Amino acid sequence: MNRCSWPKSDLDIAYHDTEWGVPVHDDRLLFEMLILEGAQAGLSWSTILKKRENYCHAFDNFDARKIAKYDAKKVRALLADAGIVRNRLKIAATIQNAKAFLALQKEFGSFDAYIWQFVGGKPIQNRRKSLREIPPRTPQSDAMSKDLLKCGFKFVGSTICYAYMQAVGMVNDHTMDCFRHLQLR
Repeated sequence: MNRCSWPKSDLDIAYHDTEWGVPVHDDRLLFEMLILEGAQAGLSWSTILKKRENYCHAFDNFDARKIAKYDAKKVRALLADAGIVRNRLKIAATIQNAKAFLALQKEFGSFDAYIWQFVGGKPIQNRRKSLREIPPRTPQSDAMSKDLLKCGFKFVGSTICYAYMQAVGMVNDHTMDCFRHLQLR
């Protein structure tokens, strides 16, 4: 069975085979993945996958309403939590992003309705032969990044947005020889 060449560890393989590229329309999971992609900036995705369960616990299962109310005491506790990336800017961004996420939910009825507009409501089906063909960003991720920043989000540069789009199935970037490519078409 062929798969994309990037997953190396058992955790990476399980994520690739069951989650990566699967269209997500659940607001809580969309928020979780946005936060995890931002946390990944400057690190490997494998590092974040290893810490994912800790993130779920530390950040109240990515309940944006709870996160938006975090205070200085909670921030100190998060900075002391070795189970997550202890970066003050990324923690502050998570709190700010929860507030911006709630505002977009209110405006659009759901975050799903907002975020999927950047691909016209359905996944872009790419036909990449190798990882080298996958760009770090696209016009769609540029537009998403620009709009998210305008809405008050942090750690949402175009490269992060493109990785997010791949993760939540807004684009199918499984390589053509990967068994998941055809399954997700």
